[in-house]
Amino acid sequence: MKTNDVLLRNVTKVVVFIIFLFSLHLFLAGHYNPGGGFVAGLISAGAVTLTLIAYDSQTVRSMLNINPIMMTGVGLLFAVGTGMIGILAGDPFLTHKFGHVDLPIIGDTSLHTATIFDLGVYLVVVGVTLTIIQTIGESD
Repeated sequence: MKTNDVLLRNVTKVVVFIIFLFSLHLFLAGHYNPGGGFVAGLISAGAVTLTLIAYDSQTVRSMLNINPIMMTGVGLLFAVGTGMIGILAGDPFLTHKFGHVDLPIIGDTSLHTATIFDLGVYLVVVGVTLTIIQTIGESD
């Protein structure tokens, strides 16, 4: 029997937003500070898990509208594709490239292929974690 969890659902709406913002911060800070795609992916998966606790799996699936297995595949393509950039340039696998770009509002910004690699790791971690959680949750 499902109980009426009004307080949990309302708090979840606010807390999940804050968790995703913190995950974004860790993802963007991960190149120069502790963090990165793996930790940000785990925290994002934790936010989705909290939403699964507050709501049921069908509601969360309709909210996200994302296939976690497809997300894992796209993340693997990003990670492996980033590694192949080094090979195509004549360097060893996973040799990252970087450069500086002058953006209109931000100014001088360094762009790294490591960020694309971290995005791939993030997508793989979130996709695999959500697949595991959904598989366990649907077995009941």
